[in-house]
Amino acid sequence: MNRIFTKRFRNIVLLLIALFMILFLFRLGYGYTLTPGDEAMEEVTFDYFESDKRNFASDKKFFDKDGYSDTQYETTAEPIATVDQKYEKIAEVKSASTKFEDDEKFVRDKVKSSNGIIQYERKYGNEGDRRLQLQIGVPPEQFDSLYEQLIHVGIIHSKEIIKNDKTNEYLELNARKASLEKTHQSLIEFKKVGGKIDEYINLENRILEIEEQLQNLGVNLGDFDESNEFCTIRFSLSETKEPKKVVWSFYYRCKVALEWTINHYVVIMVSGFLRCFLPL
Repeated sequence: MNRIFTKRFRNIVLLLIALFMILFLFRLGYGYTLTPGDEAMEEVTFDYFESDKRNFASDKKFFDKDGYSDTQYETTAEPIATVDQKYEKIAEVKSASTKFEDDEKFVRDKVKSSNGIIQYERKYGNEGDRRLQLQIGVPPEQFDSLYEQLIHVGIIHSKEIIKNDKTNEYLELNARKASLEKTHQSLIEFKKVGGKIDEYINLENRILEIEEQLQNLGVNLGDFDESNEFCTIRFSLSETKEPKKVVWSFYYRCKVALEWTINHYVVIMVSGFLRCFLPL
């Protein structure tokens, strides 16, 4: 009787061990069908762009008697009016790079070949954590081409293009300039009329104030001049490290397989015990 019990007990133990080994080998084999991914790239932050330089460009609008309007006049009718639409076009590109120096050189070469100019530059940080900010003034006809090349530099985190109509602002500046010039001329004529010395001083001060306002307006209107027409690209480049390739060792695979086997083995044993010894 004892011999039969011992034999059955040994068979049960061997069966349980075999079940455990089958589960372990199954999970270990399944682990080799999985491949580890690359280590996640470190998070990159971008600082505020400090440049306040503004660029403007223009499109010529042609109108004929039928009200036709286009930037390139293609009708046979003679245009009866031409209007300059002034606008501000700004693109912002934020990129991270594991090859900072190569990408910086690429960007500068592309700016040069596009006849662009760097209007603002900020470069800082130690090697491995460098930052570059460039504000690029680019001729309107080269804007799309340069933008398309820059959005393929490094790993792009964000990109956008904003276009604002500035025609009204341009017309208001011109109207204000014309009004000030008229007032200035009137005051100059008024100086020829005799008067008290304090009135003359006040008049002279007022003339100087208007001349200063005209100078400021001249600077603002100079940004709209056709010879200074540019669109803006704000490009930020942040240096980041190359993600490391993750390799799973045999020890790690065995550890994962053993943990999985123990968890599932215990669940199977408890489920079997409850099914055999508890009433349904």
